[in-house]
Amino acid sequence: MQAACANDWLDANQRALLAAFAALHARLADERAAHTPLEDALADANSATAIGRLAEAFALTPFERELILLCAGTEMDAALAEACGAALGVARAANPTFGLALAVLDAPHWSALTPSATLRRWRLVDVEPGPMLATSPLHIDERILHFVAGLNELDRRLEPLLRRCTAVQGSIQSHAGEAEAIVRELLAADRPAPLIQFAGDDTDGKEELAARVANELGLHLYVLDVSAGVMPPDLDLFQTLWLREAALLPAALLVQCGDGTLPLPLRRCLEGLQGLLLLGVRDAVGLRCASRVFDVHKPAPKEQLRLWKEALGPVAPKLNGALDRLALQFRLSADSIRRAGREITARAAGADELEAVAWQACRVLGRRRLDDLAQRIEATASWDDLVVPATEAGTLRQIVAQARQRMKVYDSWGFAAASSRGLGISALFVGESGTGKTLAAEVLARELALDLYRIDLASVVSKYIGETEKNLRQVFDAAEDTGSVLLFDEADALFGKRSEVKDSHDRYANIEVGYVLQRIEAYRGVAILTTNLRTSLDRSFQRRLRFVVEFPFPDAALREAIWQRAFPKAAPVEGVDPRKLAQAHLAGGNIRNIALNAAFLAAEQGGPVTMRHLLAASHSEARKIERALSDQETRGWL
Repeated sequence: MQAACANDWLDANQRALLAAFAALHARLADERAAHTPLEDALADANSATAIGRLAEAFALTPFERELILLCAGTEMDAALAEACGAALGVARAANPTFGLALAVLDAPHWSALTPSATLRRWRLVDVEPGPMLATSPLHIDERILHFVAGLNELDRRLEPLLRRCTAVQGSIQSHAGEAEAIVRELLAADRPAPLIQFAGDDTDGKEELAARVANELGLHLYVLDVSAGVMPPDLDLFQTLWLREAALLPAALLVQCGDGTLPLPLRRCLEGLQGLLLLGVRDAVGLRCASRVFDVHKPAPKEQLRLWKEALGPVAPKLNGALDRLALQFRLSADSIRRAGREITARAAGADELEAVAWQACRVLGRRRLDDLAQRIEATASWDDLVVPATEAGTLRQIVAQARQRMKVYDSWGFAAASSRGLGISALFVGESGTGKTLAAEVLARELALDLYRIDLASVVSKYIGETEKNLRQVFDAAEDTGSVLLFDEADALFGKRSEVKDSHDRYANIEVGYVLQRIEAYRGVAILTTNLRTSLDRSFQRRLRFVVEFPFPDAALREAIWQRAFPKAAPVEGVDPRKLAQAHLAGGNIRNIALNAAFLAAEQGGPVTMRHLLAASHSEARKIERALSDQETRGWL
């Protein structure tokens, strides 16, 4: 039915145009002859015409409307183009001039073609360069030509910049109420609509809410995604073309900034736009125009649980309590949950396998942003691979227990309501290089089935004021989606003893440290800081960390245990004596390097790994760390 009505309107619009072109042809053939008024010709359509909609949208005068019809006619009607050429004294088809329009159209006025008037301001008509304005040919803009013909599509010059967005089904329930409130406010206002800012961490949710608002107002929604690097090359042209599209389609515009900032030139451009304009930002920005701010954050665990059940449908009951764990561990948008749901249902299998598939799908979704900001480490180590004293091993198991039970303690038991500080699980790993700090982080990540990301603080810390905080904020914001295990290497670079504040840079450095500690305390995942020397860290910072784990240089017994685990079961070894190897004062990392290098020596020679290979690899490793092995350490190896 809707398609039939559209075809009927197109036919009526076409008849109206043909009647108008015929009337214009008669005028050009004999300027003094009586002619049919264009009002009568257009009325024959018995329906609202495209030229009528255009005239209403831009408040065109009758002369301006007829001028657009004349320009459109020379593009669409060959006979009218030839008549135009004859009227201008040329023996060919030609575009009209302003002088010709003044001579043959009703109610002419010179002001119609001034640069600030409607025709040129909105680029409805272009003037070909020439010595005189009155004799320069006029051209109708291609977008306007298509509109007059009944085709209402986005200007092709905006197509590379904007994408069409439609409302989605099964969205966040709170968005429905927010959309209704925004629409009521917009409809009740007797002033131009304010710019609507959606502030928060849910980029997908902002788009979904914007689509709801636009749909309620009967508008198309287009998105300018600044966060993806899309930026109009000519902001003045973009402003003009979008304002025109907002009236013709009609449409609303959503500018998505993601976690980034809104460039100042674009901000000034947006402040000059009219119609429904929405801005998706992490934090609200100051504008010189009227604006309203609405918070849009990722759904809370309870809402995520509902979305998971909705996305999984009949598969959801198979997961039972696993859905609760997914909703509590991962902070995903509604759109991300729907995408994960489609993947999970496509791979539906037994309950145990289904839970693993669901968990892995969420981990992969959460990696999108964090992979660009930090180094992901494949956590393959288990408790059997980690050799540390019993006290330290017990502390590491406490970290795992707190990570698993934090939602029960914080949310169900109410500890989170008492304070927003200290909700994260923070730990300081202290020890020399190679004593197992990174290996322990791997064990924790694998035990919790979470990703492990390494952040080199030495590379994050910037000499430019404010950049360190910005860099770390991006890491924490991205990590919040999955609660990944974060490993901050070289904590001394940022958390060293506070120096005396001598200038603004020193003062800001202390602010950055406070910011990072605040984020670590609030982070609902596991954050690990590493340092080679505990005394290099300010004691006041150490007190704000939940755990401190010392990784001592391994004694002979620990070194022997490390050597016993150094070779996989499939590796061929012959005569290897872990007790004798433990005589060498080497850290666990060095021991693992020696075992691997010795294996390559043996493989090259085509035999099993022997003490001879290990002796050669040990001397090579000792030279690398600039510490020669004594004869006493290698006595009895051969």
